[in-house]
Amino acid sequence: MEDAFARSVPEVLDFFGVDPTKGLTDIQVTSHARIYGRNVLPQEEKVIFLCFWHLTFGRLFQLLLLVRMSWDCGCTSTPFWKLVLKQFDDLLVKILIAAAVVSFLLALVNGETGLTAFLEPSVILMILAANAAVGVITETNAEKALEELRAYQADVATVMRNGCFSILPATELVPGDIVEVSVGCKIPADLRMIDMLSDQLRVDQAILTGESSSVEKELESTLTTNAVYQDKTNILFSGTVVVAGRARAVVVEVGSNTAMGSIRDSMLRTEDEATPLKRKLDEFGTFLAKVIAGICILVWIVNIGHFRDPVHGGFFQGAVHYFKIAVALAVAAIPEGLPAVVTTCLALGTKRMARLNAIVRSLPSVETLGCTTVICSDKTGTLTTNMMSVSKICVLQSASHGVVAAEYSISGTTYAPEGSIFDGMGMQLDFPAQFPCLLHIAMCSALCNESVIQYNPDKKKYEKIGESTEVALRILAEKVGLPGFDSMPSALNMLTKHERASYCNHYWENQFKKISLLDFSRDRKMMSVLCSRKQIEIMFSKGAPESIISKCTSILCNDDGSTVPLTAHIRAELESRFSSFAGKDTLRCLALALKRMPTGQQNISLDDEKDLTFIGLVGMLDPPREEVRDAILSCMTAGIRVMVVTGDNKTTAESLCRKIGAFDHLQDFVGRSFTASEFEDLSALEKTTALQQMTLFTRVEPSHKKMLVEALQHQNEVVAMTGDGVNDAPALKKADIGIAMGSGTAVAKAVAEGRAIYNNTKQFIRYMISSNIGEVVCIFVAAVLGIPDTLVPVQLLWVNLVTDGLPATAIGFNKQDSDVMKAKPRKINEAVVSGWLFFRYLVIGAYVGLATVAGFIWWFIYSDTGPKIPYSELMNFDSCLKRETTYPCSIFSDRHPSTVSMTVLVVVEMFNALNNLSENQSLVVIPPWSNLWLVGSIGVTMLLHCLILYVHPLSILFSVVPLTWDEWTTVLYLSFPVIMIDEILKFFSRNSLGMRFNLRLRRAEFLSKREVRDK
Repeated sequence: MEDAFARSVPEVLDFFGVDPTKGLTDIQVTSHARIYGRNVLPQEEKVIFLCFWHLTFGRLFQLLLLVRMSWDCGCTSTPFWKLVLKQFDDLLVKILIAAAVVSFLLALVNGETGLTAFLEPSVILMILAANAAVGVITETNAEKALEELRAYQADVATVMRNGCFSILPATELVPGDIVEVSVGCKIPADLRMIDMLSDQLRVDQAILTGESSSVEKELESTLTTNAVYQDKTNILFSGTVVVAGRARAVVVEVGSNTAMGSIRDSMLRTEDEATPLKRKLDEFGTFLAKVIAGICILVWIVNIGHFRDPVHGGFFQGAVHYFKIAVALAVAAIPEGLPAVVTTCLALGTKRMARLNAIVRSLPSVETLGCTTVICSDKTGTLTTNMMSVSKICVLQSASHGVVAAEYSISGTTYAPEGSIFDGMGMQLDFPAQFPCLLHIAMCSALCNESVIQYNPDKKKYEKIGESTEVALRILAEKVGLPGFDSMPSALNMLTKHERASYCNHYWENQFKKISLLDFSRDRKMMSVLCSRKQIEIMFSKGAPESIISKCTSILCNDDGSTVPLTAHIRAELESRFSSFAGKDTLRCLALALKRMPTGQQNISLDDEKDLTFIGLVGMLDPPREEVRDAILSCMTAGIRVMVVTGDNKTTAESLCRKIGAFDHLQDFVGRSFTASEFEDLSALEKTTALQQMTLFTRVEPSHKKMLVEALQHQNEVVAMTGDGVNDAPALKKADIGIAMGSGTAVAKAVAEGRAIYNNTKQFIRYMISSNIGEVVCIFVAAVLGIPDTLVPVQLLWVNLVTDGLPATAIGFNKQDSDVMKAKPRKINEAVVSGWLFFRYLVIGAYVGLATVAGFIWWFIYSDTGPKIPYSELMNFDSCLKRETTYPCSIFSDRHPSTVSMTVLVVVEMFNALNNLSENQSLVVIPPWSNLWLVGSIGVTMLLHCLILYVHPLSILFSVVPLTWDEWTTVLYLSFPVIMIDEILKFFSRNSLGMRFNLRLRRAEFLSKREVRDK
C-alpha cells in the first residue's frame, strides 16, 4: 500500500481487511503471503552492505556501504569459478594465454618431449595463475565482510493474530498484520501507526534519513504533496529503532517494497562505471596489444630471408623458429605482473584509507580521489559524531547582589562517560558535584530519564537504548560525578568500563525510589517523576524551557544552594540565555526543575506540575567533529568543492556549517543552501546555476542524494560521496567514488591518499613498461643483427616475474609528495602516459635493451671466459656448420652469454626501479632509503636471481651458469648508466623542455585522445 501515510487509520485497516482487536486470521495470512510475498530482501545480484568497524577516540562506529556482490544458490559470496574467470577478462592476459597455447602447440609440432619442452607454456600459465590468485584472494577477503545487509532487519516481532499476541520471526510478517512496538524495538517492516499506547512515540530513523534527532510519530494522515520520508510521520520504517513510547501499527509494506528495499532497487538500477584509471589502463592495454602485434609481425617478416638457413633444417622449420621468437617477444612485451601489482597497490591504499577511518566501495575507486572535483559529504555521523551530548549549562549563580547567571561548558562528544566541566573563565571544575545546581542537575538527569547506556565488550563501545536527548543527560550525570569525598574523579576512573557506564546514574537510582511517572506529552512538552528518599518525596521535571519556566515560581542558587523567588528580572535573564542557546548556538535546550512534595504522596498528576523550583538550563547538540574544519579547508586548498548533504532541516544544517568554521568565507548561504523541495521547484537552467554554487543540500532522502550526484556528473564533475548510513548507499554507489567514513578528517586524508596512489601507480607502470620495452628492444635488436637469441623464453619469463613483481609492488609504498594537496585536481581525461613521459619510456627502454644485447656480445668478443671471436663470426653463426672455423660451433649454444645478458637485464631493471622513487625528483633529493620496502625488494630479487645462478637444479631449469667476478663487474658497468640517463631526463622534466615536448605531442598521446563521459 504505497499511500498508507495519506490514508486514515480506518481506510488502511479496511484495505487489508483486518480487525485491529483480533489481527489477521490464518487464512488471511496465507492469502496475503501469496499476494505480497515474504518479508525478506530477495537474494538479488549486486546488493549487499559492507560493514566496517573502526576505532576512533575510544568509540567504535559501524560504517555501511553498498557494494556489488553476486548471490549464488542462497550463498552470500560470488561463486568461486566466477571470481577466477573474472581475473582472465583482460586483453593482455588473453594474449598471454594465446602465447602459452601457441608455445605448447609448437612443442608438439617439433616433437619435443620432457620437462623443458613444455616449460615455457607451463611458466606462463603459472604466472597467470599467480596473478589470478592475487585477484581472487583480494575480492574474497572483501566479500567475507559483505554479509550484514539483514542486520538491519528485525529478527522477531510481537504480532496479533487470531485475537492473540505472539512473538514470530519478522520474516513471517505479511501486510495487514497488527504489530506492537516499544522502546528498543527494531521496526520489522514498514508500518502504519494505528494506536498510541503511550503519550508519545519517537523513532530514531537517522540510518534512513540522516536526521540527527529522533522523530515523533503520530496517528494523523499526512497531506503533504510529494511527501518524503521525513514528512511521513505516521509511518514506522523498516530497520529504524523505537527510542521512546509504545504503539500498535499495521504492516503496510514488506520485503523489497519497504523503504530499505527501495534503496536496494536504486542500487540495482545504478550501473557500475569504469574509474578514470581503469579506462586509462584499458586504453593502454589496447594500445600495447596493437604495438606488440605489430612488432611481432615485423620481427617475423624481417627474418623471412633466414627461414631457409640450413641450421633450421627447412623453410617450415625456420618459419616455426622465428614464430617462437615472435611469441617470446610478445611474452617480453606484456607486463604479466601489471594486473597483480595494480591490485596490490590499490589494496594497500585501501588499507591505509581504512586506517584513516574511510573505506571505498571498490579497489579501482581509490585512485579516483586524485581527480575528485566535488565532495558531497553526509552531515550526521560524518561531519558530526551522531551522538547527542550536552555542551552548555546555564544556572543562577547568585541573586543576592543582582542577577548573576553562570554558564558551564562540557567537553566530550560521545556516549563514553568521559569529559570535564569548565566554568565561564575556561577553568576546569575539579569537583563539579560540590556545586548545588550541578548536583541537582545530575540528580534530575539520572532520575527523570527512561534511557539506558551500557558498555558492549564485544564491540568495545558504549551503546544507548532510548531517546538521544535522555542519553545525553545520563552522560552529563556521569561527568558531574558524585558528592561526598575528594577522591571521586580518580575513584571513578578505577572502575571497569562496564561498571563506569552508568555508575553515577545507578547511585542516584538507588538513593531515590521512583514512585510515579508522568510521561512526556506534546501539549505539556515536559515529563515528571515522583521519587522518595528517606521519607522525603521530590518530583523532578524536565522539558521544553518555555514550559518549565512558566511553571516555576522559585529558582535554586548555585553559590549557596538557597532557593529564591523567580522574579520577572530573573525570568527575563533565563529567557535571554535560552534564546542565545537555541538561536546563536543552535542548541537543543531542556530545562530541569524539582518540587518538594507532601510526605507520603504516592502519585502525581498534571495539577502537581506547578510552583516548581528551577534548577538549570542545558543545551545539547550533535557536535561537529573537531578535525572537520581543517579537513574541509585542506580540500578547498586542493581545488575541491565541498557540499554538505543532510536530512536535517535547513536552519540546523546552516548553523552547523557556521559552527564548523570552514565556510567563513561565505557571507551568507543565499543561493548556496537549498532544501530538496526548493531545488526540485527550480527550472533546468536555475538548477544548473544552483549546482555550480551549492554548498548545502537539506531535507533530502536517499533518492535526492543520488539525483544530486547524477546532476553533478552531468556537469563533468568527478564526485566523491561520503557517508556512514544506509540512506547514503545509493549515492555512494552512483558516485565516481563512494567512501563510507566515520570521521570528517578522513575526507582530506583520503583525497591525499588517492592522489599519492595515482602517482605511485604511474610510477610502477612507468617502471614496468620501460623495463618491458627494454626486453622488446633486446629481442628485436638481436633478430635484426642476426645474432643468436640473447635470452630464451623461460629466462624472459623469469625476469618478468621477479623484476616486475616485487620492486613494482614496493614502488606503491613511495611516500606522498609534500605538496600533494596543493595541486589542483587532475583532469579526468588526463593521460596516464603523456608524450614526454612516453619518450622517457623509450629512451630508458632502449638503453635497457641495448645494454642487455651489449652484455651478450661482450662475452663472445671480449670476455676472458669466452671465445673472443670477431663480430662478423657472431653475425654468421647460423652458417657455422657449413664452413671451417677456428672455434667449435657449440659455443653458440653456450649458456654463458645468455646468463650475462639476463643478469644485465635484471640488474639494470633494479637500478631503474630506484629511478621511480619519484617521477621528476632526483635521487639526491629523494634517496633510496626513503622507501625501505623498495630497497628490501631489490635485495630479495637479487637473492632469488643468485639462487638460480648458483643452485644446480635451478640453473639447469633456467639455462644459466654461475658468473665470475669479471662478468659481474661488466654487468654493473653496463647497468649503472641507466640512473645517469634518467637523472638527465628528470632534469629536463623539471624545466621547460619536457613541458614544451609534452605540448607538441599532446595530440599524439597514446593513452587518452579524448574522453567522453556517457551519462
